[in-house]
Amino acid sequence: MDQTASQNQAILQHLQAGNVLTHLDALHLFGCARLAARINDIRMRGAQIVTDTVVEGGKRFARYRMGA
Repeated sequence: MDQTASQNQAILQHLQAGNVLTHLDALHLFGCARLAARINDIRMRGAQIVTDTVVEGGKRFARYRMGA
């Protein structure tokens, strides 16, 4: 299994466990610097992932979670 497939699997399992994920979380937990691309890969395989836009400390970023 290549690194992208491994990251996709780890990210999907993390989200399926009820966790949320941001770019910084993905970088620290999975060494994934391209979270949006991995989320797209996972969505293309049929997973329902919701993107929430978060604003904290004047910064805006995406936070991902499983949808219904």
